[in-house]
Amino acid sequence: MNEVEEAVARIARRAPGFVPAFGVVLGSGLSSFVEEVTAIATIDYAELPGYPEPAVGGHRGKLVLGHIGPAPVAVLQGRVHFYEQQRVDAMKVPIRSLRALGCERLVLTNAAGSLRQDMPAGSVMAITDHINFTGMSPLFGETNDRRFVDMTEAYDAGLRGKLQQTAQSLGITLHQGIYIWFAGPSFETPAEIRAAARLGADAVGMSTVPEVVLARHCGMKVLGLSTITNMAAGLGSGPLTHILTLEVAKQAAATGRRLLRAFLAEAGGAGI
Repeated sequence: MNEVEEAVARIARRAPGFVPAFGVVLGSGLSSFVEEVTAIATIDYAELPGYPEPAVGGHRGKLVLGHIGPAPVAVLQGRVHFYEQQRVDAMKVPIRSLRALGCERLVLTNAAGSLRQDMPAGSVMAITDHINFTGMSPLFGETNDRRFVDMTEAYDAGLRGKLQQTAQSLGITLHQGIYIWFAGPSFETPAEIRAAARLGADAVGMSTVPEVVLARHCGMKVLGLSTITNMAAGLGSGPLTHILTLEVAKQAAATGRRLLRAFLAEAGGAGI
């Protein structure tokens, strides 16, 4: 039995017959979203083979299974970034085990810096596409032809449209834009941000892209949501720090929580 199969077996023992309509990966600042879940099981990553232990503030390392409204959800409370373990496929087992449980849709959240003056700190942005500035892939080492994944529609337009409708109904401004992935952990230089802007990026961060590739490799539909915590290097005032990122992310979490809760309750319940 491999790590995915063993993880699925352990999850199934804790929540027999549970099939999530959505998987959700919570990034910095949105860890508290698990409070929206009526939980039936909470499992530490340490109890699941192949689930990595996060070591960054704001990432708890728990799998929470339960419901938001009528929608069954599997919430990954935290991720491991490439810069923590130098493994671009660190989230491979968690993503593949969700798919093996029958989950077909994945929501990925993150904290990001803005490259647009009309999208200040506290904003939320639906990701329309991404730029992998690192050149790395979690599929390095895969041996069959399934590794050649089509990324034309990496972020599902239908899910994004539904999220936009939900935002409008709640009176929330939902920006849309392209996310660019840098490896971190150092923040980007102003020159790198200028280059990113010329490439077409709207927001910058240190996560998410590997999980998108893994999810698309599994055949999952993906929705990406960024919480804007700061203006990117050279576009704002003052130094960039992770403490500031967490503080602003927590302040903006109320908007993200409200939007995500309403979206999942409606979309998951309707089987969209």
